[in-house]
Amino acid sequence: MYIGEYHHTIDEKGRIIIPAKFRDELGSEFIVTRGIENCLFVYSMNNWNTICEKLNSLPFTRKDARTFNRFFMSGATNVELDKQGRINISSPLINYANLKKDCVVIGTGDRLEIWSKEDWDSFFNSNKDSMSDIAENLFSESVSL
Repeated sequence: MYIGEYHHTIDEKGRIIIPAKFRDELGSEFIVTRGIENCLFVYSMNNWNTICEKLNSLPFTRKDARTFNRFFMSGATNVELDKQGRINISSPLINYANLKKDCVVIGTGDRLEIWSKEDWDSFFNSNKDSMSDIAENLFSESVSL
């Protein structure tokens, strides 16, 4: 399970360090793709295969399924860690996620997300005050956090 928040930088060649804590679980090769809310999603190959199975089970006759598949799958790239624990992110993904120098890598359970620091701070600050309401809406009374 991927958890935590880590601050790193992306260099001029599009390389960013993947926190050491996550490297073993991700393996030497994994997938980076467009996420939702202008961040990047990072999946181990096992988790990626599970996502692909779910996406492939969607009916291609549904416009939303085709649109989401195009968006999500067209951005997907295989990446490998270099000897310094970095990955190279493609220019289209860098542009999509508005990655500049300062980035945030967060664990969200089954995947990592890579955010520009500016976008992460904006997302976090605009949502932190509503966490109580969100938790109440998502969890029944029988689930305690």
